[in-house]
Amino acid sequence: MYAIVEIAGLQYKVEKDQRLYVNRLNVEAGKKVKFDRVLLIEEKGDVKVGAPVIDGAVVEATVNSEVKGDKVLIFKKKRRKGYQKMNGHRQIFTSITINKITAKAPAKKAAAKATEETEAAPKAAAKKPAAKKPAAKKPAAKKAAPKKSEAKAEK
Repeated sequence: MYAIVEIAGLQYKVEKDQRLYVNRLNVEAGKKVKFDRVLLIEEKGDVKVGAPVIDGAVVEATVNSEVKGDKVLIFKKKRRKGYQKMNGHRQIFTSITINKITAKAPAKKAAAKATEETEAAPKAAAKKPAAKKPAAKKPAAKKAAPKKSEAKAEK
């Protein structure tokens, strides 16, 4: 079973007990995190695709630590001008371990949504749109005067 999840603006293919490095999350080490932006779930050959996300699907993970990535060097140079500039940085990542992939939310939430929809439907049907008044007619446009070039052509 695997899922495609959007975490911190990027999409990752995750499986249970997988460790991965994502862009820095503002969460302490040891805390649990839930990601509800699940785009796709594959379970025993059955694929569920969201539009854009799957309702009720959740991926749970534990934050391990924050780590620094490899150094990225930025080198700028303009030839024959004597200009060289070296710069660099190390990106900070959060290491997480996927604990559980859930395809559906608990039944309580689903039942609550169903009752809200049934209550909203009669209220919408009871309201009738107000009758629209016919638009006022515009006066007829005046005929444009003939252009000078057309007047010369007639003579």
